[in-house]
Amino acid sequence: MEDDELIKKRNSTGSIVWRWFGFKKEDVEQTTVICKICRKSIASKCSSTSNLYHHLRTHPLENEECLKLRTTTSQSGAISKKVPKQPALTQLSLASSISRSTPYDKNSQKQKEITCAVTHHIAKDMAPVNVVEKPGFRKLINTLDPRYNLPGRKYFAEKALPELYIKVREELASQLVNVTHFSTTADIWSSRTCEPYLSLTVHYIDNWELKSKCLQTSFLPEDHTGGIIAQGLQDALMSWNLNEARQVCITTDNGANIVKAVSLNHWTRLQCFGHRLHLAIERSMKDPRIDRAVAVCKKVVSSFSFSWKRRRDLATAQQELNLPAHQLISESPTRWGSREKMIERVLEQEQAISQVLAADKKTRHLVLTWQDLEVLESVHKALKPLLEFTDALSGESYVTVSYVKPVLHLFQSSLLARQENDTPLTQSIKASILDYLREKYSDPSTNDLLDMAGLVDPRFKITYCTEKKVDAIKSRAITEMEAMLYETDQGTAELAASLPQDATTVSQPEEPLRKKSLGSFFKTAATSSATLSQRELIEKELSAYLQSVNVDSEANPLQWWKDHEEMFPNLKNVAKKYLCVPATSSPSERVFSTSGNIVTCHRASLKPDAVDRLVFLAQNL
Repeated sequence: MEDDELIKKRNSTGSIVWRWFGFKKEDVEQTTVICKICRKSIASKCSSTSNLYHHLRTHPLENEECLKLRTTTSQSGAISKKVPKQPALTQLSLASSISRSTPYDKNSQKQKEITCAVTHHIAKDMAPVNVVEKPGFRKLINTLDPRYNLPGRKYFAEKALPELYIKVREELASQLVNVTHFSTTADIWSSRTCEPYLSLTVHYIDNWELKSKCLQTSFLPEDHTGGIIAQGLQDALMSWNLNEARQVCITTDNGANIVKAVSLNHWTRLQCFGHRLHLAIERSMKDPRIDRAVAVCKKVVSSFSFSWKRRRDLATAQQELNLPAHQLISESPTRWGSREKMIERVLEQEQAISQVLAADKKTRHLVLTWQDLEVLESVHKALKPLLEFTDALSGESYVTVSYVKPVLHLFQSSLLARQENDTPLTQSIKASILDYLREKYSDPSTNDLLDMAGLVDPRFKITYCTEKKVDAIKSRAITEMEAMLYETDQGTAELAASLPQDATTVSQPEEPLRKKSLGSFFKTAATSSATLSQRELIEKELSAYLQSVNVDSEANPLQWWKDHEEMFPNLKNVAKKYLCVPATSSPSERVFSTSGNIVTCHRASLKPDAVDRLVFLAQNL
C-alpha cells in the first residue's frame, strides 16, 4: 500500500498529528484511522486525537518532529489569539473620570443608602460598632463602591444607631396603637458584667399573624423584690401606651419574686410550661440510685471531653463495633433535655466506652455496672417521649397556648401511662411527673385561660374541656363577645359624635324614591318576624362554630380564622384575644441570648441604655 493511497481527514481542525495519519479512499465516512508509517488502524472516536498521539510515540523520529511542531504552533497561536481579544482602548471623558474618582456627597441618596445598610448590619447581626474601623471591612466597602466614604465608629454609635432606634420604635408604637388585646412574657437576666436586666416582650395577632416584639431590656439595679419588679413592668407598659386592661395574661417562670410582682399588679399569670416540666422531672429524679448513675455518667463524659487520646480511641472502637460515630454529650444543669440526651448517647455508645475505659487502669473504675445501666435505661424510657415537647411549645411564630391541655392529656393517657414492661423505677418517675403537673395546672384561673384558648382553636374546641365546665366556658365566651361588641358600638358612637353635624348630613346623598314591588312587602314581613336579639345572634354564632367540622391537628388555626372570620364576626375577636398567649417564657429568654451576644468580653463596658437599644434593634429589625 502506497502513501498516496491514504487521503487526509476532511474538515480537519488543523492538528499537527494528522500529518502521519489518514483514511482509505474506500472509507467514505472516514471511520477507520490508518497510520501512514506502519499502516496500522487506530481506534479514534469522533475528532479525538489522544490515541493518535499515543500511537505516534512508537515512532520516535516522527514523534520528536511532532513535538517540535506543536511547540512552535502553540506559541504563535497564543500570540495571534491574544491580540484580537484585546478591546480597543477608549479614553474616558474628563467628566466621567472626575465622577468616578469623586466621593459621594454626604447628602446624596447613594451615600445615605449605603450608610443605612451598614447601620442595619451592625444592629441586626449584633456586630461591634468598631467593625467600621477594621481594615478588612473598610477594604470590602471600598471594593464594592470606591466612591463611598465610610463614616467612623463615633458617627454610628452616636448618630446612626440612635436614629435607627427611634425610627423602629416609632414604627412599632404605631402598630401597637391598633392592637386590641395582647399578652406579654418577662424575665430577669444578669449580663457578663453582673448587671441585671428586666426584659418584656409583647405578643399580639395582626392580620392573623402572630407577632412577638421585644419592648425593652431595662437596667434593674435595685433589689429584685416583687414590688420593684411590679413597678418596672407597669412602667414598661406605660412607656408604650399599652393599657393593662387589654393584657390577657403574662407568661413567666416560677421565680418567687416575679410571681409576687404579677400578683401585686393583679394580672393573670400563665406559668411557663417548659419550667414546670423541668421542675416536674427534677423532682422525679430525687432518688439515690439515679443520683449515683447520673454522677458516674457525667464523669464518663468528662473523661472523654478533656482527653483527645480517649476520643481518638473511642472513634477507633466505634469503627470496630460498627457503632455510629457520635460524640458524647455534656449535661446543662438548667436543661433537663441535655441530661436525657447525655444518657441516651452513653447507652448508645456503652460498648465502645467500656472498651476504651477498661483498657486504661486509671479509668477502669468508671466502667458502668449493670446496676447503673439498668437505672439509666429506666430513666431513658421514662423521659425519652417528653424530649420534644419543650421545644415544640416554645415557638413564637405559631399558636402554642391551646396545646397545653392536649399535651397534658397526652402525657396522662399515653406517654406517661403505666406499661407492663416498665420497671418500678420507670413507673415511679412517670407517676411523680404526672402528680406534679396535675397539681400545678389545677389552678382555676389557669384552667379557665387554657379552656378559653382551646375553645377558639378550631383544632380542639371543647374536646379537652371537662363536661362540667363546658356550659360555663360557653357562657364566658358569649359574655366576652357581648362586651367586645358593646365596646365597638361605643367607639363608633363616640367617633360619630366627634364629627360635625353637617359632615354627617352632607356625606349621605338622598336616594331617589322608588316604587315598591310586590315582593318587597313579603321581604319586610319575613324580616321583622325573624328578628333575633343580639345575645341570640351571638349564641347562634357560637353554636355554628362548635358544630363546624374539626380541623386537622397540624393545621394552622390562624390561617383557618383568616379564611372564616366573616362567618364568625364576633367570635374572631375572642380568638385574637386568647391565641396570642405563649405557652412558655422562651421569647424573653431568647432576648437574653441576644444580650449575651452583644455584651461580650470585648464590649463589657457598654452602658445599659446602649444595651437596651442594641437588643431592641436586634430583636425587632
